[in-house]
Amino acid sequence: MHRYLPLSLSSLLLLSPWGDKDGLSFLLGGMGTVLDSHFLALTAIVTVGYQFLFFVITALLKFDKVTDFAGSTNFVILAILTLVVKGSWHFRQIVLTILVALWGLRLGVFLLMRILQWGEDRRFDEMRNNLGKLAVFWIFQAVWVWTVSLPLTIVNASDRIPSIKPQDIIGWITWSIGIAIEATADQQKLLFKNSPANKGKWCNAGLWKYSRHPNYFGEIFLWWGIFVASTPVLEGAEWLVVFGPIFLTLLLLFVSGIPLLEESADKRFGSMAEYRIYKNITSPLVPLPPAVYGSLPAWFKVAFLFEFPLYSRSFPHEGRSN
Repeated sequence: MHRYLPLSLSSLLLLSPWGDKDGLSFLLGGMGTVLDSHFLALTAIVTVGYQFLFFVITALLKFDKVTDFAGSTNFVILAILTLVVKGSWHFRQIVLTILVALWGLRLGVFLLMRILQWGEDRRFDEMRNNLGKLAVFWIFQAVWVWTVSLPLTIVNASDRIPSIKPQDIIGWITWSIGIAIEATADQQKLLFKNSPANKGKWCNAGLWKYSRHPNYFGEIFLWWGIFVASTPVLEGAEWLVVFGPIFLTLLLLFVSGIPLLEESADKRFGSMAEYRIYKNITSPLVPLPPAVYGSLPAWFKVAFLFEFPLYSRSFPHEGRSN
């Protein structure tokens, strides 16, 4: 046993009071707490190292097909790493680790297969030959992974093991709804784009009939579910992990998510009357029946349904309704 470990390390594991089965978890746990009890430094170091590796690959080989895969799988690595290093194996920790790992693996594989099928990632057209811009992207991706992972990181690092609370159930259900919406929306758009009959059209099939970005709604929803399920163990400053889902929400609403896609769609389809109607009666994020959303006043859409002016900078305003 432990034949792949140095002899001295194997001896330590065998002699530990936890026995052979849990010796590795005990040793790794000690190593983790040397850095910090909440694994914040550990996860930061691992994330920076992992993203730097793929940055080097992208910069040297001009190969940007692994960017989304690198981001999604980083979540999986942090989830499993913090669970194993702590070695507590409490039910809440195991469940949340599995949920995050499932999300990261599904999204990572989906995005990798999609980009391999579609070809180059247009986001990097201006970055491939600009090392500075490319570095900023990878730094930002590392910040995204580390920050959004905070609720699970703290749960897996915690010594508190309260019994299952209503928050746990609510969080798990929220995650389930969110990932179902995200996965369904991703698949519907992929099928739509792959159909020759839909060439040159925007996706308005399935969930995309009720939301212009249902996949982002699902992603935001599921990560708020992870946060809610983490709340039974949070104390004091640990509640700052709420910044994880807040950061993700703000990122998709105002930075790299909806604004970029809205601008791109407006430039491509803005001259088409059917698209302008679609945009006027379709919610930007929260799925709603078009008849309901289209009848709402503009102020209500902005205040409660995220229809920000930012999303219409490239949109023809002539004849636009509320």
